[in-house]
Amino acid sequence: MRNFREILDSDGVFVFDGAVGTRFYDKGIYINRSYDELNLVQPDIVREVHAEYVEAGADIIETNTFGATRHKLQQYSIENKLREINITGAKLAREAAGEDVFVAGAIGPLDLRIEPYGPTSFDEAKEMFAEQVSALLEGGVDLFVLETFSDLSEIHQAIKAVKELCDLPIIAQMTIHTDGKTIFGADAEIITQRLDQYGADVIGLNCGVGPTHILTALEKMRSVTTKKLSAQPNAGLPRDVQGRQFYMCSPEYMSKFAKRFIKAGATFIGGCCGTTPKHIKLISDSVRAVSPRQAKTAKPTETAKVIDLKPIDVQVVPAEDRSKWSRKIALGEFVTSVEVLPPKGCDAAKTLESIKLLVEAGVDAVNIPDGPRAQTRMSAQATAILVERDIGIEAVLHYCCRDRNLLGMMSDLLGAAAL
Repeated sequence: MRNFREILDSDGVFVFDGAVGTRFYDKGIYINRSYDELNLVQPDIVREVHAEYVEAGADIIETNTFGATRHKLQQYSIENKLREINITGAKLAREAAGEDVFVAGAIGPLDLRIEPYGPTSFDEAKEMFAEQVSALLEGGVDLFVLETFSDLSEIHQAIKAVKELCDLPIIAQMTIHTDGKTIFGADAEIITQRLDQYGADVIGLNCGVGPTHILTALEKMRSVTTKKLSAQPNAGLPRDVQGRQFYMCSPEYMSKFAKRFIKAGATFIGGCCGTTPKHIKLISDSVRAVSPRQAKTAKPTETAKVIDLKPIDVQVVPAEDRSKWSRKIALGEFVTSVEVLPPKGCDAAKTLESIKLLVEAGVDAVNIPDGPRAQTRMSAQATAILVERDIGIEAVLHYCCRDRNLLGMMSDLLGAAAL
């Protein structure tokens, strides 16, 4: 079996498989169950899907383990099968791959918000990824594909988990929307430079959008890195047809874009949601005609956009040290919160006096609704500031987006950060 790093050093074009979940659904397996558990309960169908993509001409197939992390498996009460699911997933892919096709350990997001957007710490996220990485290694994968990530901080922890356990190559792929950015606002250049900085061997995009938007982003990515690039778009954006979602891009359409991806600098081409072995067959046939010279990666141009990516030294305060409220939550203690409406006028004295009584009664926090009962009241932000400044109790601020535009929300966030 060849070493995948030999591929990274070559100038050829290589083809990934397409959607696995789409094929399971086409074969009558519905989405109200864990597709990852199929590795154990219906291994024949998993092996069959892998074999379809190998026959279609894929050079690399991904394990059926995209959602096989502890938190996602907990949703089906099968988290105790995590190692078995991942190990078996790798072995099933290996059986279908044979000697000439590479097996990539597929790892998706945790489906959790990590700091600073949620309570899961960086170390906790890395440990969750490491658990899956370890099992896939035991199953015998050749490389790892970290895909469909939106949060750069999260994929950073996944990359760290792989690097701490092995030296196998890493293909890191983010997901963008039609505006060319992740849901957290990172554009193609930022994505590329961050993943380059994190040590990904191949940088790419998958899912989220169809080939047109992926192509636009690839052209920007090529200008800021010499790393290999990958592209695995959906078969277009899904359309609702009588309550069912259909992907409308034909195999012929996708194969034409595969050539455009290569001209834009990508050397790893595949498909995501909605793509089938037919898509991969035509993509494989079309890229075989592209010479290594055409596929060779370009060097950044002198006019390339350069972004300062110096790491920001952020001191993360442990949850138990942030406040009394946060400490009790971190320790798993019972907490109480009472909703208090902002005052109708500019005098908050009565409201603050009422809150003092709540504090004396042992309430841990007050939550301040935003625009309650469609009445004119003091803003929730101002009320929360007065509560914390004058009373000293934690204020849980509600923030409704229904009557704010993006600029207004950004202004509020900047103001909150300044305070």
